[in-house]
Amino acid sequence: MTTVRLPLFPLNSVLFPGLVLPLNVFEERYRAMMRDLLKASPDDPSEPDTEPSTSEEPRQFVVVAIRDGHEVAPSAPGMPDEVTTKEAGAGPAAGFGDAPIASFHAVGCIADAATIRERADGSFEVLATGTRRVKLHSVDASGPYLTAEVEELDEEDGEEAGALAEGVLRAFRSYQKRLAGARERSLTTGAELPDEPSVVSYLVAAAAVLDVPTKQQLLQAEDVASRLREELTLLRAETAIIRHLPSLPATELTRQSTSLN
Repeated sequence: MTTVRLPLFPLNSVLFPGLVLPLNVFEERYRAMMRDLLKASPDDPSEPDTEPSTSEEPRQFVVVAIRDGHEVAPSAPGMPDEVTTKEAGAGPAAGFGDAPIASFHAVGCIADAATIRERADGSFEVLATGTRRVKLHSVDASGPYLTAEVEELDEEDGEEAGALAEGVLRAFRSYQKRLAGARERSLTTGAELPDEPSVVSYLVAAAAVLDVPTKQQLLQAEDVASRLREELTLLRAETAIIRHLPSLPATELTRQSTSLN
């Protein structure tokens, strides 16, 4: 078993390989993370609020979904500082208890921060892309931000992944049309949908309107075929529900194409 230690960025959402993640970073623990990522890259901007810093070298951190009900600390720009540390116990593990790993799902995704832009106020705009799934083995709160020891997970196709991907794409198109029809909107049909099974599985998992626990279940599926089977069942069920509930709220999926980076 080979593990690596990377910065950890907990979110109330699930990141999938190949999907783009925009971040607005304002808490001090995550600002510190971005500053360190910039220091590790060869083209570190010397002044804030300059052109975005881009790098061909990986600037990696792990995105992990927070388990329901496990984030309890207040959030404020510049945390932690002397006052909030004393009054709210703020720090790298603020809000995640004495054993932070228990607050997170066991499987996350490595993100590569291709673009990092520091604003004049010290906050950051970040554009990252999910790359590979990882399993968390431990979480360390001794530094300015959380780090995690993680193991990269293999991505096996499984049996009948190709046929399942075709079925999922058909079901996904029907699902999109139902969503569009529920709000009397026309479906945007820009870029063609991919046909690579693993790409299909992650695209659909990210684009479907599902709660975090369901998306997490898809992320940690044993193989691509298992993920596609789950998605096929979910899409058919969701499409049937939409058929009988035409007043569902609008989603971005009905207005624009969803694509992998």
